Amino acid sequence: MKTIPIVGRQKIAPVKEAPKSDLSHSSQWRLMYRRLKKHKLARISLAILACFYVAALFAQFIAPYGLQSYDSKYVNAPPVKVSFKDADGQFHLRPFVNELKSGRDPVTLRKIFVQDENVRHPVRFFVEGETYRFLGLFSTNIHLFGVDAPGRIFLFGTDGMGRDLLSRVFLGSQVSLSIPLIGVSISFVLGLFIGGVSGYFGGWLDSIIQRSIEIIRSFPTLPLWMALSAAIPARVPIVTMYLYIVIIFAFIGWTELARVARGKFISLKNEEYVLAAKIAGVSDAKIIIRHLLPGFISYLVVATTLAIPGMILGETAMSFLGLGIRSPATSWGVLLQEAQQIENVALYPWKLIPLGFVIVTVLTFNFLGDGLRDAADPYKK
Repeated sequence: MKTIPIVGRQKIAPVKEAPKSDLSHSSQWRLMYRRLKKHKLARISLAILACFYVAALFAQFIAPYGLQSYDSKYVNAPPVKVSFKDADGQFHLRPFVNELKSGRDPVTLRKIFVQDENVRHPVRFFVEGETYRFLGLFSTNIHLFGVDAPGRIFLFGTDGMGRDLLSRVFLGSQVSLSIPLIGVSISFVLGLFIGGVSGYFGGWLDSIIQRSIEIIRSFPTLPLWMALSAAIPARVPIVTMYLYIVIIFAFIGWTELARVARGKFISLKNEEYVLAAKIAGVSDAKIIIRHLLPGFISYLVVATTLAIPGMILGETAMSFLGLGIRSPATSWGVLLQEAQQIENVALYPWKLIPLGFVIVTVLTFNFLGDGLRDAADPYKK
C-alpha cells in the first residue's frame, strides 16, 4: 500500500471580504448630499446664490446710497471707472474715481458726461453716509465704500432721476430674491396639503379639489395677475403691497405641486408597508407624515427649487408692467421699467444691468435644481 508523503501543510490565505460600501448605511439626505458635491455646476450655482442672498441681507450696508438719494446733475450718468493709475501714469495704492463733468455733444447736442482726470476722489471703505437700520436692529450711517463729498461714485451709472443704479440693484434684490422664497414656501404648504388630501382620501373630495384646480389653471397667467393686482388699492403701504404680491403668487403657484403630490400619494398609499400600518391601527396623519412623505420628499425639494425661478420671473414681470412693486420701493422689475423704451437701451445701455442679475439668478436656480434632481437618485449610474 503506497503512502502519499505530505510535503508540508499548505497555508490557505484567508479570503478577504470585499469592502462594503457605506451607501446602505447612509440616510437618504446623506446620499443626496454626497452626489450633489460631485455636481460641479450645482456647487458653483449654490455659491453664487449664497453670495446674492448675503448681499441682499446686507444691501443697505453695501449700497453707497439710499433709495431716496438722487442728484439732478447726474441724470443718466454712465458708470465710472475705478483706477489705480492717474493721467500721468503714477500708481496709487488707494483706488480712485475721476470727477464726472457734463457737457454737450457737438453733433447731436445731447447731454454727455466726461471724466475729468485732473480731479480724483479716493475710494474709501466704511465711510459715513445716509442713516439706515442695520438688519432692523439699530441705526447706523456706515456704508461699505464711498467717496468724500462732493464726489460721487456710480459704478453702475445712474437712472433717469440721477439715482445710483448699483445701490438700487442691491436694495431691489431684497424684494426680488425674498418674494420668490416666501411665495414658494406658501405654495409648497398649500400644494402638499391639498394634493395630499386629494390623493390619500380620494372619492368626492378628490373630485372637488381637482375640478377647482382645473378652474384655476384654466385662466391665462398674465390676465389673472392683472385682475388680482387691480384688486389691490393703489395707495397701500409698501409692506402691505409686498404681502399682497406674495399672496398672489402663492394663490397661483400651488396647483401644479398639488397635482404632483396627488399622483404620488395615489401610487404610494397602496404599498404593503402603508397597508401594514393601517392594519396596525396607525392614524392617517402619522401614515402621511412618517410613511408617505419620506417616499418622495427628495422630489419635492427638487420641484420647489425649480419653481423659484418662475416666481422670480413672475415678480419681475409684474413690477416691469407696473402691477407689482411701485416707486419709491424698488425691485429688479422696477429697475427694468426704464428699459421699455428702445432709445433708453440704445443711449444708456447700463440700464440693462439689472437684467443680467435676473438672468444669472434664474440660471443658477435651474442649475441647482438639475443637480438636486440628479442627487435625488443616488444609485443612478
